[in-house]
Amino acid sequence: MDRAVLGQYGAIIIGTGQAGPTLAAKLAGAGHKVAIIERAKFGGTCVNTGCIPTKTLVASARTAHVARRAADYGVIIDGSISVDMKRVKARKDQISGASRTGVEHWLKHTANCTVYEGHARFISDHEVQVGDTVLTADRIFINTGGRAFIPPITGLDQVPYLTNSSMMDIDFLPEHLVIVGGSYIGLEFAQMYRRFGSKVTVVERGPKLIGREDPAVSDAIREILEKEQIDIRLNADCIAVAKTAQGVEVRANCGSNENTVHGSHLLVAVGRQPNTDDLGLEKTGIRRDKRGYVEVDDQLQTSVPGVWAMGDCNGRGAFTHTSYNDYEIVAANLLDNDPRRVSDRITAYALYIDPPLGRAGLTETEILRSGRPVLVGERPMTRVGRANEKGETQGFMRIAVDAETKQILGAAILGVEGDEAIHCILDVMYAKAPYTVLQRAVHIHPTVSELIPTVLGELKPLEKNT
Repeated sequence: MDRAVLGQYGAIIIGTGQAGPTLAAKLAGAGHKVAIIERAKFGGTCVNTGCIPTKTLVASARTAHVARRAADYGVIIDGSISVDMKRVKARKDQISGASRTGVEHWLKHTANCTVYEGHARFISDHEVQVGDTVLTADRIFINTGGRAFIPPITGLDQVPYLTNSSMMDIDFLPEHLVIVGGSYIGLEFAQMYRRFGSKVTVVERGPKLIGREDPAVSDAIREILEKEQIDIRLNADCIAVAKTAQGVEVRANCGSNENTVHGSHLLVAVGRQPNTDDLGLEKTGIRRDKRGYVEVDDQLQTSVPGVWAMGDCNGRGAFTHTSYNDYEIVAANLLDNDPRRVSDRITAYALYIDPPLGRAGLTETEILRSGRPVLVGERPMTRVGRANEKGETQGFMRIAVDAETKQILGAAILGVEGDEAIHCILDVMYAKAPYTVLQRAVHIHPTVSELIPTVLGELKPLEKNT
């Protein structure tokens, strides 16, 4: 079939995740003729299978959990608490769908911006084909995101399994959900479905949950989950699965039946991989690393001049907020004469179990590896008034400071409102101000944040065996 006449644009954007649409609008508003391409659902992972739908489900699960605890607060509910999974899914679909259609409407009504729906593939460094149409531009931006990584688990090809994406289609309650993977995605689904009413088992290959976290954080998260009767199986050095009449069998030790879990459904949540394998990059000079991520420099330019990669596909961040920041970096450099860089970004993220974990900067393991002198302050949530008022005292606050420069190196707040309170610390880190600025701040009472100055007033040397 003959290809259509080339469409000449000032910029082509492949993908409509967090970075792409806003960049399209910014470039179009600056007078550039823009083409943006989407092969599936507008909005990318966050809108369709990530942040928005999962946190909507988390909210439903938390409501069920609090309702069951109502008597603890002096509230009496007559009758049992039940969860209507069809209504839970309908609520999630409505909220997620509104975001998706909002992105689509915005792009299709943006002046100077043409939307192409279809699969984009490079046919040269600056030519992209969508169906029978070939587009060309001096500037091309890859924003194709990522998807669930499916590991080579023995027997997996013979067993029906779920991923974070297909979990969005569930409108029923699994009797026993077995989750392979004990990190961020797996743990959020674990607690969520336990609160909905499923029996849940988490199988993790490593010696602790969330391998990149400090042992104290991992241990506390495990305690939180086990308190809700979530079964945690660690050190699963050889995982194999098999189909059974009741659902699925998961072996955590291939040489023994002693650590075998029998469940009704299986969720595989062991990580993510970039959507770069079907872009035709082999026909360009765009380099990828051994895991498939597009290699970029500190300003997100690829190995081909005039081509950038933003979001999950570049391996420089795996979050909605880092993807959006990629847009800000690219736009600042191209349009605002503002030389922003990825290396200026401070690591920050949250784990949305309940209570949540808010994390900023380096972990203590990373700090100890650097060899610098460090001071640490810690406070259990049992000694935070706001947590006691809410009846949610699990977790702790912990902050690490450089003993010489007095700058904050990293912090973890695992506890009620920890995902919000962490920003007090993060903002001071970006300002490169000494911790004493925050220590002397007068915060509002009663809040979780008001205890941050208190923690900073009780710093002690970090012990090597922490």
